[in-house]
Amino acid sequence: MNLSNLSPVTVAIALAAALTTSSLYAEPQAEGLTPNESIEHQDTDLLEAPSERTKSSGNTELSPRLPLNELRVFAEAFNRISEAYVEEIDDRTLLENAIKGMLSQLDPHSAYLDRETFSDLQENTTGNYGGLGLEVSMEGGFLRVVSPMDDTPAERAGIQAGDLIIQLGDSPVKGLSLNDSIESMRGEPGSEVKLTVLRDGESKPQEIVLTREVIKIASVRHRFVEEGYGYLRIAQFQSGTGAEVDKAIKKLAAERNLTGLIMDLRNNPGGVLQSAVEVSDLFIDEGLIVYTTGRLANADLRFSATTPDSTKGLPMVVLVNEGSASASEIVAGALQDHGRAVIMGVNTFGKGSVQTVLPLNNDKAIKLTTALYFTPNGRSIQAEGIVPDIYVARSKVTKIKRNPFRVKEKDLPNHLANGNGDAETESSSDSASTTDSKTDTIDLATTDYQLNEALNLLKGINILGLKSYQPQG
Repeated sequence: MNLSNLSPVTVAIALAAALTTSSLYAEPQAEGLTPNESIEHQDTDLLEAPSERTKSSGNTELSPRLPLNELRVFAEAFNRISEAYVEEIDDRTLLENAIKGMLSQLDPHSAYLDRETFSDLQENTTGNYGGLGLEVSMEGGFLRVVSPMDDTPAERAGIQAGDLIIQLGDSPVKGLSLNDSIESMRGEPGSEVKLTVLRDGESKPQEIVLTREVIKIASVRHRFVEEGYGYLRIAQFQSGTGAEVDKAIKKLAAERNLTGLIMDLRNNPGGVLQSAVEVSDLFIDEGLIVYTTGRLANADLRFSATTPDSTKGLPMVVLVNEGSASASEIVAGALQDHGRAVIMGVNTFGKGSVQTVLPLNNDKAIKLTTALYFTPNGRSIQAEGIVPDIYVARSKVTKIKRNPFRVKEKDLPNHLANGNGDAETESSSDSASTTDSKTDTIDLATTDYQLNEALNLLKGINILGLKSYQPQG
């Protein structure tokens, strides 16, 4: 095929005809196609298409908008590359690369999906992955870690949100596409891959060798961090996360009396938009949760609460950090705007765009940014993120040893009894009980300072006005 021999009008008609055969706004092909492309993939939320959609057909007429002069330049460039490049390249490959280049210049989350990548997208929504367990995006030609996933090789090796991956094995990342970089990180379970990582605040990059494994992400985990205070960890928003969170809350309430709940969204890269809405709905009585706006009428959607607050106003703290993205920011923003929870941590990632999969011919598709989402109060999170109500940075706490020579009243000779019984006995038992009750808290402060601060805040809320959650009969 020699496009340069065609007249500009012929080229324009051919391109227009090709465009009209593709769906301009199409729903995902299956329920699974509303994911955050999480593991070794770019961070993105895919829009849950509405029930009524506008679809183009072969009879659709497009307005004459193709610039003929630029088409001449394209045809000439295509012909020069096809004839003069050092190696012979198939014309179909050149055209496919042109589409990839066109999408790569839009924003970090729009991309061309060939058959293999499209299959990977469907595979990722199940929560079973092969690779390292990294959520990444492309930044300045390098891979920026959005977040490592829980209990994966990347998380166990100490890779952190914000790390910059500059080399994969012996090959520099610079010059590779995002999809090529992702494929380099994937491989047979048990095989090793070396990452060269540059971290803020460190002068030299470090080499980290990881062993690939099948990544199985548990969306929701729960436990008690202390008597009456539940902990709910959401690692990723998958298709069933809303139901899992509801079940976890009921289990916590059935086990003990709940007086406070901590929802941990740290390093949660997002996922299914509808699941974020369902989780928010569990804690909000009524009103708007999130809305999206875009150029297509179908991209203007509003999601509102449909059920009463299942926890009846249970005091809540939501933990976020720079690895909390997309769907995580939807939940945090909704709960913050409704005054339903205190948001604690550091500013979130700041991804406020929504992607839609638009199928093309031959089992291929494009993933295109079609909308921006906004919190109930009309805040755009794009490139800014959720600003926490209480800023608490990740910190290390070192316990200071008690001065054994410090004298208290009880140590003075002939000190008066307190009138509550034997002072010495009480003192001794009080000391023992204090040691028992505070051990877990001290350990928590040293292992997870942010979580410890969330627990302290909930205790303060309950001291000022106790409110507990009693499960419905």
